[in-house]
Amino acid sequence: MAQNRFVIEVEKAKEASDGRPSRGPAYRSIFAKDGFPAPVPGLDSCWDVFRMSVEKYPSNPMLGNREIVDGKAGRYKWQTYKEVYDMVIKVGNSIRSCGYGEGVKCGIYGANSAEWIMSMEACNAHGLLCVPLYDTLGSGAIEFIISHAEVSIAFAEEKKIPELLKTFPNATKYLRTIVSFGKVTPEQKEEVEKFGLAIYSWTEFLKLGENQSFDLPVKNRSDISTIMYTSGTTGDPKGVLISNESIITLLAGVKRLLESVDEKLTEKDVYLSYLPLAHIFDRVIEETFIWHGASIGFWRGDVKLLIEDLGELKPTIFCAVPRVLDRVYSGLTQKISSGGFLKKTLFNFAYSYKMNNMKKGHKHAAASPILDKIVFDKVKQGLGGRVRVILSGAAPLSVHVESYLRVVTCAHVLQGYGLTETCAGTFVSLPNELGMLGTVGPPVPNVDACLESVPEMGYDALASTPRGEICVKGDPLFSGYYKREDLTKEVLIDGWFHTGDIGEWQPNGSMKIIDRKKNIFKLSQGEYVAVENLENIFSQVPSIESIWVYGNSFEAFLVAVVNPRKQALEDWAEENGISMDFNSLCEDSRAKSYILEELSKLGKEKKLKGFEFIKAVHLDPVPFDMERDLITPTFKKKRPQLLKYYQNVIDNLYKSGNKPRA
Repeated sequence: MAQNRFVIEVEKAKEASDGRPSRGPAYRSIFAKDGFPAPVPGLDSCWDVFRMSVEKYPSNPMLGNREIVDGKAGRYKWQTYKEVYDMVIKVGNSIRSCGYGEGVKCGIYGANSAEWIMSMEACNAHGLLCVPLYDTLGSGAIEFIISHAEVSIAFAEEKKIPELLKTFPNATKYLRTIVSFGKVTPEQKEEVEKFGLAIYSWTEFLKLGENQSFDLPVKNRSDISTIMYTSGTTGDPKGVLISNESIITLLAGVKRLLESVDEKLTEKDVYLSYLPLAHIFDRVIEETFIWHGASIGFWRGDVKLLIEDLGELKPTIFCAVPRVLDRVYSGLTQKISSGGFLKKTLFNFAYSYKMNNMKKGHKHAAASPILDKIVFDKVKQGLGGRVRVILSGAAPLSVHVESYLRVVTCAHVLQGYGLTETCAGTFVSLPNELGMLGTVGPPVPNVDACLESVPEMGYDALASTPRGEICVKGDPLFSGYYKREDLTKEVLIDGWFHTGDIGEWQPNGSMKIIDRKKNIFKLSQGEYVAVENLENIFSQVPSIESIWVYGNSFEAFLVAVVNPRKQALEDWAEENGISMDFNSLCEDSRAKSYILEELSKLGKEKKLKGFEFIKAVHLDPVPFDMERDLITPTFKKKRPQLLKYYQNVIDNLYKSGNKPRA
């Protein structure tokens, strides 16, 4: 990787030895060539992040909510850093007056809100471990987390209290106190007290600590600040131990990165908080904003109103998961294709003109400033008009969506990669580097990264195109899985965390995620299939929203369940004189043949091997969702659950595919 511009080598490659596979060289970001960012004096814990900002920016707006006037959502109403701090001190005193202090586990359950942040900061202040509870894992998971982490006190959004009560009686072995962010009904009080627990409304709880004050304990960098349970696509949720050290070093790395590419955050930046705080991605972004004295506005909790909230808040940084950006993309392309001929022609001209200039190496802001004003400004206004960086994480963003948004939003579209175990940001692509399309960019300047060969999948980290399991080393790493030393040992070897994702180094030092280590199976003829890789390829078919590919060692070919793109399938039907609704189309054999043809066409184009082609397909009009437990909260497919759910469908696909051809 000699012509590499964005990373430097810090460790030599290692040949296979002692039963361990070979490992490629370790690289770090060019922005850390003279070392990682030095620790900030006095900044030793998450509490210090907030405390120092309150000292520096007491009157800056910190947390905002839309005011509801006569049932309508109005402007954002803000609480300053100092006002939030005063509330946090009250919440902390109330927690302590209930007898909870250092080392106690405190659950927080509910949609993002000012109270969520206040409860979290009160935990940070008094050395409690914050344990986010989230119900996309189902009520069984909430009960599991409370019991596994031994949660003694839990804060919950008012409408989540019934869910919390479903964990009784088992959870009452550990849980002693419940605090609602809103009100509590007399029935709930009765139910809770029956089990000898206490429950308080938000106002009642704040009164408990009045006229009392407690000293804040000394907090160390190595102290655990949060136990974040990851959904995992298999088995019980795992409790990831995240220390103060992890979050602080991550923040320093992100700050160094943004400064190095001229996009540094300031106190004037504004963020829309809608991705769950229970996940590491949103948590570290919000910590970053707090550290810079910037502002965080909360959404109203309804995806359909998200664009409206964006328009009112006018954020400067927009974080999203691909699912959201796919919606933005579909919305835009639909709008344009339904516009008049002139509009369409002008848009397409502007798009190719700007794209070509960006390919020639022009920065996006300089690629076509006039067309930005005439054509693309409407798109920009749709996101509020001030977004300068769109960051996508949690799952792969398809290349056509990424390149499209890079042109039309007049913002940097950056794709990042990380896990709860690496404290989120591990790789992120860089602004104005069109060559990084479809990659997650180089490592963030706070970790080292390397690839380890996976011989059974044919991935070689020492080949001229290095491929292998992505391994990460550095201070942002987690401190282990809570009460699961066995699982920790499996993934942490000689300080290297093994992510389970397969990557490929690009010549410029960015990383491309190409596969998942565990998602591999053999077909009956002994051929290995890397299913994730195939799904990434097949999802490039424009008429497909999502695809799950299945095969096993008793069958010789692959089958798939597809969520078709409604608009695309309906357009195809119209062109072919077929008139029926979307659900009936999904049952129609002609529609199935059409999708199969599209898949085969792409397969040929991508030079897939014969056994990698899909031979039979089922169309489901309902997208894979969490309600049926088919995907995780970050939209990763739960393969065992998919198989269970679609077992009959799969059996029929194989039956019809195995019939002797007449």
